[in-house]
Amino acid sequence: MTARRTISKGYKAHVADLQQRWEKALEVEGFDAAVIHAGSKLESFLDDYEYPFRCNPHLLWWAPLIHHHDSVLLVRPGKQPKLYYYQPDDYWHLPPADPESWWANEFDVEPVRDTNAWRHAGLNGKTAYIGDAPDLAEVANSSELNPTRLLNRIHLERTRKTPYEIACMAEAARLGAVAHTAAEQAFREGLSEYDIHQRYCMSIQMIDAELPYGNIVALNDHSAVLHYQAHEQQAPQDIRSFLIDAGATVHGYACDITRTYAADSGEFADMISAMDSMQKKLCDAVVEGLDYRDLHLTAHVDIAGILRDFDIINTSAEDAVSSGLSAVFYPHGLGHYLGLQTHDVAGLIADADGTPIPRPEGHPFLRLTRTLEAGNVLTIEPGLYFIEPLLRKWRKNGDVGAINWDKVESLAPYGGIRIEDNVVVTDGVPLNLTRDAFAAL
Repeated sequence: MTARRTISKGYKAHVADLQQRWEKALEVEGFDAAVIHAGSKLESFLDDYEYPFRCNPHLLWWAPLIHHHDSVLLVRPGKQPKLYYYQPDDYWHLPPADPESWWANEFDVEPVRDTNAWRHAGLNGKTAYIGDAPDLAEVANSSELNPTRLLNRIHLERTRKTPYEIACMAEAARLGAVAHTAAEQAFREGLSEYDIHQRYCMSIQMIDAELPYGNIVALNDHSAVLHYQAHEQQAPQDIRSFLIDAGATVHGYACDITRTYAADSGEFADMISAMDSMQKKLCDAVVEGLDYRDLHLTAHVDIAGILRDFDIINTSAEDAVSSGLSAVFYPHGLGHYLGLQTHDVAGLIADADGTPIPRPEGHPFLRLTRTLEAGNVLTIEPGLYFIEPLLRKWRKNGDVGAINWDKVESLAPYGGIRIEDNVVVTDGVPLNLTRDAFAAL
């Protein structure tokens, strides 16, 4: 049985679960129905070029309509969800294929040629309209269009994944491991960032628009740019290091994986090994009931310890964290929720009112501050970088003697290190989707 067929076995229960969650949320917030719009295509200004379509994740949560713009789902308590499946009679573009039975059997599917067919549903009572399509704004008032409390409630529900969702993400992790392995081989062959990226995509037969985010493919000091976006077409003359942050998708669900490699043995390779061991310990600490903020702060202490061990800083790990020195080398958060969106929803709120759960003081970029629950899927991605603007700022305003500047100068051409896995929170031992995927190759 193929992986995709295995995934589909849990889909019926997934839809039933969502029906219960939405019914409860609608009742509590005083709505009788929800209209969830996939979204419409967006054309570039003064042109007929269409940007790659990204479906409303709230619709993707129900059905794998990755490319199905202008489809609409109607959710009503006690009734089978009705799907207006937009299938235009189009000879300029390839229209969506007929619905596949494995998912379509869970809906009352009505194929439509008209993008406004859903408006004739005969809705009575108070309806919530979810999405950003212009058509929604034409029929909904301000209290009905993306109502904040309802969305917050649904976002909180999305943090707890069903077995179907976890199966999708496990398969995405498998594809990611295949592609990362191909990319490492391309790096070892001395290829350029552009060619490494192409090898990555070819290995899993995905185009850029199908990836969950733009691949970060960074050689040498480009690894110190956290969201490095260029793909240089010429390989540098001296290749020292390689950082790749890249994912894959299955039915809209993402993996988000980062690995760092050294071209040769030596101090930087030893630092990668130290970071890898530390990162695995952080993954093992992911348990139900853990305040993720505490794990983030633990990562800072651990990274400061590595900086100290490699004679990069001249102070204790604890002093490095309290002074902000560790943030010079590790400026981002430990991780985030993962699912239908790479940075998935509700990582910073406590309830339907959107009450914020504050970040630790001095850590403005942490994307997840909640206490972990079984069913959460999140990333663990500590980093250690030599970022010139941050180092320059510390040299100007901080304790200059706390840093061994000669060591920084020798390591800066390698850029930095980030290692990222995707971990499922359970009521027992955490499930590391990424490590399991690499181990199975």
